[in-house]
Amino acid sequence: MISCHEISKFYPVGDGLFALRDVEIEVQEGSFVVIMGPSGSGKTTVLNILGGIDRPTHGEVILKGRKFSRLSEDNLAILRRTEIGMVFQFFNLLPELTAVENIGLPMRLAGYKDDAIAERASDLLGAVGLLDRMQHYPSELSGGEQQRVAICRALATRPAVVLADEPTGNLDSARSKEIMELFSKFNKEEKQTFIIATHEPSFIEYADIMIRIIDGEIVERSDRHGTLI
Repeated sequence: MISCHEISKFYPVGDGLFALRDVEIEVQEGSFVVIMGPSGSGKTTVLNILGGIDRPTHGEVILKGRKFSRLSEDNLAILRRTEIGMVFQFFNLLPELTAVENIGLPMRLAGYKDDAIAERASDLLGAVGLLDRMQHYPSELSGGEQQRVAICRALATRPAVVLADEPTGNLDSARSKEIMELFSKFNKEEKQTFIIATHEPSFIEYADIMIRIIDGEIVERSDRHGTLI
């Protein structure tokens, strides 16, 4: 469904730096993938390339048969809006919009009608237990509530894949587990494909596949039981 082939990312600074080197990832529809690795290992770079935010120096990304290298910047932006949902560590909610307006924004950009936006946003907020907070601004929400709104925003257009970069990095252990349970819920109920970058080992229990990256290279692929694949 989404894959990257021989992906390398080189930054020509100083003597030069490979953030990624010959990375191969193939993810089937409906999978739950966790990418593990310490800070600076290349996890964020992988997600940015899979999400079309960054271009690789070498290699190819394919989403539902479409090769990113053959897409113009405008067409890649359309693909991001319609097929890719992003969840970030720092939420990135627009402070001047309410929770329901933040969720509806990507739908509005994708051309959805007001009735469809209102229905989808309400359904998502209900699913994450925030229906009574829909008219609140980000400043009026806790960190955990803001992250739940950010997850709803990422899911709003029913994207083919949801990419989450250290989505619990600013949350305590209880809130982190809550967020992972939500990802698992949507993965099972809406058949969403999730790829989550984290350094938290406990998240492996949710994964169909765990990929470990160190210094820009994949060093391990295994299932949740630790069996190499």
